[in-house]
Amino acid sequence: MKIKICITALFILILSSCNIAETKNTNAFRMSISTEPPTLDWSLATDGVSFNVIANIMEGLTEFDDKLNPQPAIAYRWDVSEDGKTYTFYLRKGVFWTDGKPVTAYDFEYSWKRLLNPETAAEYAYMLYDVVNAYEYNSGKIKDSDLVGVKALSSDILEIKLKRPIVYFTSITTFMVTFPQRKDIIEKYGDKWTEPENIVTNGPFKLTKWRHEYQLILKANEKYYGGKPEVNTVKLFVVNERNTALTLYETGDLDVVSLPPEAIPFYRRNPEYRNIPLLRGYYYGFNVHKKPFDDVRIRRAFAMAINKDELPRILNGGEIPTNSWIPKGMLAHNQEIGVKFNSEDAKRILSNAGFPNGKGLPPITLIFNTDPVNSLIAENVQSQWKRNLNVEVKLDNQEWKVFLKRLKTDTPVVFRLGWGADYPDPDNFMTLFTTDSGNNNTGWSNKRYDELINIARGEGNREKRIKMYDEAQRILLEEDIAIIPLFFTVQNVLIKPYVKGLRLDAMELLYLKKIRIEGS
Repeated sequence: MKIKICITALFILILSSCNIAETKNTNAFRMSISTEPPTLDWSLATDGVSFNVIANIMEGLTEFDDKLNPQPAIAYRWDVSEDGKTYTFYLRKGVFWTDGKPVTAYDFEYSWKRLLNPETAAEYAYMLYDVVNAYEYNSGKIKDSDLVGVKALSSDILEIKLKRPIVYFTSITTFMVTFPQRKDIIEKYGDKWTEPENIVTNGPFKLTKWRHEYQLILKANEKYYGGKPEVNTVKLFVVNERNTALTLYETGDLDVVSLPPEAIPFYRRNPEYRNIPLLRGYYYGFNVHKKPFDDVRIRRAFAMAINKDELPRILNGGEIPTNSWIPKGMLAHNQEIGVKFNSEDAKRILSNAGFPNGKGLPPITLIFNTDPVNSLIAENVQSQWKRNLNVEVKLDNQEWKVFLKRLKTDTPVVFRLGWGADYPDPDNFMTLFTTDSGNNNTGWSNKRYDELINIARGEGNREKRIKMYDEAQRILLEEDIAIIPLFFTVQNVLIKPYVKGLRLDAMELLYLKKIRIEGS
């Protein structure tokens, strides 16, 4: 505890000594981010921290409005063919990169094909698999990128050909992996193209400074087609501890902060407090190829031995415990699906699998990324597994970048992850666990599940789609049990009263272009 206090004090001292504690009259918006962005290459980024930076320095064909409906952005309009398989996007005139060059349809074509290029090794490549020959090119079955159904017909017309109609396709074009990229910049600077001195962007802000592991500074982009934002500067400080961030908010060094669980009851009646339910799920995943979780009976026992109702009581934020995966507020949410808590059945199943009272199980370590909330949850689940199964589980927390690398190179037997909506459709949550998904870290694969998700993408009948997702969720959560959903998350924040125009929504989108500092 003394070490934590010293670290907090040191961080605050550094802020003051560097003269970055500013008053609201400087027209700067200051907030913390929980970790260093792993990458600002939007073909490679997979996490929320990176996305929140990218979403403010870049724009794509479309963007979400306040009701999470896709609306025109760089594309001012689009046409859809009668069969629903060809989209033609028409780009605005007068949209420029920060170096003054115009944004063209060729920049979009390059970006989409770079995402799909196997050499890029993009985890999000699967999001474009409904494009003609996208999967075939990404998997190496074809080598010619010209065969992929993405083509710039001119500098301001982009044509996308799909394998089948996709009911939510324009929502996908809001997402960062579809944003345009400059081929000349990437080829010139290689892995360093996202550094402030090299990167060119088209969004409302531009990246001007990146002091790794400490701070990113964004400046208003005077070339932004939508008009220069009212806020001149956005300062993003890397603060790993929520309690440290809260202290900085209280001392006036941050303008918004996410609350740690223990602070929520104290601030709940504060006029600066906001509580926003999110389209975001929190889950534990199994590596289904490693013992003991290569046996579905063991996975079932561990899933059944967790009482999810305990978690909101320790988190204090209004989290919604769940056994299902599609979040509340989204089409096909069904709280009746999933493995329910039953400690006696869990013990019986574990015994029938050859491990009576937990005896004989190989060592199990639950791995999660370093965060106080993750620690609270892990400690509770560790206690429940001991109490309900008599199983000793070790805990191991790792820094975010290290954790992400471990997931890809040596996936733990059981690990913590979350998923927030990239677009507000159940496909975004269910595609995550298909065989070809780059974000499926479980190693699990089910042919029927893949078929259901594939068909549901193009199904226009609401009730038929719901039935497909119900069946798919039962396969994922009740039959094969590749993951254990724990709860749907809620955003608990404090916002300074002089901050106006900050949009908070169920997708946790951080759009800062309309923000203003009152009195600046």
